[in-house]
Amino acid sequence: MNQQTMTMAAVSVLLASLALAGCNKRDDASAPRGNDNTAVVTGQPTMGEQATKAAEDAKNATKEAANDVKDATKSAADLASNKVSDALITTSVKAELAKDPKLSALAISVDTDGGRVALKGTAPDADSKDRATKLASGVKGVTSVDNQLSIKS
Repeated sequence: MNQQTMTMAAVSVLLASLALAGCNKRDDASAPRGNDNTAVVTGQPTMGEQATKAAEDAKNATKEAANDVKDATKSAADLASNKVSDALITTSVKAELAKDPKLSALAISVDTDGGRVALKGTAPDADSKDRATKLASGVKGVTSVDNQLSIKS
């Protein structure tokens, strides 16, 4: 969810809260009265009952909007966390490849998505290609390695 949508949801929550605060007061003085000053029973909801229902509806809408904002915030935080985690994995894999005397971190592209690492580029021989997979697999957070390295001829 983008920033504008979250801002709109927050504004909605605020407006619903203000409506709830204003509607929460009971006003029995506005109820229709008979000659003996008792409320007339008309079968229709009184203004106080209508206000109470409106307040309850606003309260429910506020809760729903607050939950939507909470869910959107959590989703955005999770997404940001995953992107940072993937970037950290990519950097760590590149560092491990750079330590190997036969593998060139410059000749190997490392892409990470959700802990899944893809290696692309070239390796000097089959043993080095296999070692690249083992090095990448050993990095914390890596769930799988797709080794697409070609061997230099």
